[in-house]
Amino acid sequence: MPAIPSHPSNPVLQGAAVYDEQMIAPPATLLRRDDDVDLRSLFGALMDHKWIILMSIAFAILLGLIYLMLATPKYEARAVVQVDQQMMSVPGIDAGEGALLPGTVAATEVQLLTSRSVVGQAVERLGLATSVSPVRFPIVGAWAARRYEGSGTESVASPWFGLDSYGWGGERLDIADIQVPNTLLNKPMRLIAGQDGRYTLLDGSGGQLLTGRVGEFARGSGISMMVSELRANPGARFDVRRSDPLPHIDRLRGQLVATEQGRESGVIRLTYAASDPEQARAVLEQITAAYITANIKRNSAEADKSMRFVQTQLPKVRAELEQAQTALNDYQNEQGAVDIEQQTSSYFTRLNTIDASLQQLRIEQADVSSRFTSLHPAKQALVRQIGALESEKSALQQRIADLPNLQRDMLRLTRDVEVINQTYTNLLDQAQKFDIARASAVGSARVVDAPDVNAASPTWPKAPLVLAVAAGLGAILSIIAVLLWRVLKRGVEDADEIEQLGLPVFASIPRSGRSAVLPDFVHARRDDSPRLLTLGATEGAASEAMRGLRTNLQVARGDSHNGILMITSPVAGAGKSFVASNLAATIAQAGQKVLLIDADMRHGNLHRVLGQDMRASGLSELLSGKATLEQSVRKVSENNNLWLITRGGIPSNPSELLMQPNFGQLLRDLADQYDYVVIDTPPVLAVTDAAVIGTHVGSAMMVLRYGMHRADEIVRATQRLRQSGTRVSGAIFNAVRGRAAHGYGDGYASAAS
Repeated sequence: MPAIPSHPSNPVLQGAAVYDEQMIAPPATLLRRDDDVDLRSLFGALMDHKWIILMSIAFAILLGLIYLMLATPKYEARAVVQVDQQMMSVPGIDAGEGALLPGTVAATEVQLLTSRSVVGQAVERLGLATSVSPVRFPIVGAWAARRYEGSGTESVASPWFGLDSYGWGGERLDIADIQVPNTLLNKPMRLIAGQDGRYTLLDGSGGQLLTGRVGEFARGSGISMMVSELRANPGARFDVRRSDPLPHIDRLRGQLVATEQGRESGVIRLTYAASDPEQARAVLEQITAAYITANIKRNSAEADKSMRFVQTQLPKVRAELEQAQTALNDYQNEQGAVDIEQQTSSYFTRLNTIDASLQQLRIEQADVSSRFTSLHPAKQALVRQIGALESEKSALQQRIADLPNLQRDMLRLTRDVEVINQTYTNLLDQAQKFDIARASAVGSARVVDAPDVNAASPTWPKAPLVLAVAAGLGAILSIIAVLLWRVLKRGVEDADEIEQLGLPVFASIPRSGRSAVLPDFVHARRDDSPRLLTLGATEGAASEAMRGLRTNLQVARGDSHNGILMITSPVAGAGKSFVASNLAATIAQAGQKVLLIDADMRHGNLHRVLGQDMRASGLSELLSGKATLEQSVRKVSENNNLWLITRGGIPSNPSELLMQPNFGQLLRDLADQYDYVVIDTPPVLAVTDAAVIGTHVGSAMMVLRYGMHRADEIVRATQRLRQSGTRVSGAIFNAVRGRAAHGYGDGYASAAS
């Protein structure tokens, strides 16, 4: 940081003097509004915590990999069914009049495919209402079973660690039939495999229900059970549950997906996923088979219904025919032979044709009315045809009415015989056709692609998708956490914010990787030489910042009444010991005599930083009268102008020792002997030691760590010192990062403290 110019109008020094004289806290309103949204700042905060975000993404991916290892795979069976959209032809109706049903048949067939009756047959035939699963060892048992590859169909994995009560792979239990009382319906049961195909069935509390052998019916406790196959190590357990079929049917209907491929194509695709690929394929096989059978029966039922209707009409029409023939014969015998003229004969032929057609159409109308509504195209076509024939018949009857009575009567009787005979012949023909249609019904649906499943490639979990989702969730959650942390516990990250609080910033010390965590830096050294950054990296950015701080202190020293400088911080962890030790060494390097005092008698560690023996006497012994000044002051090696007083032993009353009069006299004597006395104190807000020491010093510097302290925390610490009479000259901004949030880039972007 560049030196502060030694000019009477220097605003930094003037600001320090003003606040020191007034002894009041700076206005908090000088801070920026917290509700302002700064996108650059938000992006910068994410960049500052990029390693946390990247580690969170890596951890989420690791969890995704664990999930991929432990998750039960799902295999999808698929089938394709085609449905013809042509309606069944109705006798006597032109195929061009309403050959297609309104809309699409496939939408209706999809509902039939997933109906309770069709799915229920699959549940019943496959015994899905009876659930059977081997008991696996927690977490790793299912993983081990999936990866077991037996040498044969009868092989079973050997128990791990002698735990033969668990299944480790290859176990199988097939229950051909089981009937349980209502008290055990939907209740858990447990089957334990024995020797030579024997088994024992227990209830949920461990009570024995029955014992049996594979291939034999076993009965007991109201249960009838037939086990067709049992493959397991003796002692292996299986969970068995007989449930109400309805929930299984509803669950299977929810898992079954039926969609039409293309609009009104009539091609329906079926998919079903299960953990067992064979079960998935078997379920679709049973569903498609049940649907095709139901479709054939439905079409066969149409022909059967029509045939039964024709068979009911045949006896009636035959009786009418016999009655008409008898009436004609009686009239001829009574009147003698009657000759019908050619014109009358043509009337007779046409009228017979019309009546035969009307009779046939009315029969068909009765059949259609039993199956369709009055708005159906087939019924409307019949109505139009009957109306046209009725009009023609009325006109022809009017002409016949003008004939002589004898010809008219003979014509009527002959026509009745011919019409009824034609109707009877047509009914016989239709009965034969319907009988053939009923016997040869093939349905309007067929299986295009038989159910099949790819057992080598499960549909779930998909590694790329799982890992992508895991990485995405890890990124999102970590970003949210970083932003929430920034909002809820936002520390000061800009020197301007500190100065707005009334504390001039004398130096901004970049973060240096060599001393990012002081204890780690100390433990890395095994000798007794000083562990100071300014001695080990004299050309570093942090060392240069220390030299700038030294220059600024020289400028500001003229306003202090002595050369005693107190280094403190609001809370622990700000790096005050780091600043105090390196600042003292930097001043000593300039040729001035400097004494560094570790006044943190609770947790001070300057003896370790400067390579001194903590067992020797220090400040606590000096103040308690157990040691002399000559015994307590130690010369620091590698620097001829730096001396040190360690904290000494940890006393039980450090605050009381500091409040004794001899402490103030000690500091006055030391100020006369040294050019600078730098005192490292405990945190201000933690204990009262800093406030007590501050009454004897010429100036105090507040060490503030980047992103660590809130504004109110800095204000409270400053107020506490000023209320005790301490002259707070300014602040030292420590561990400043080259942040994207504020664009810090004065040459120290890669440094760290």
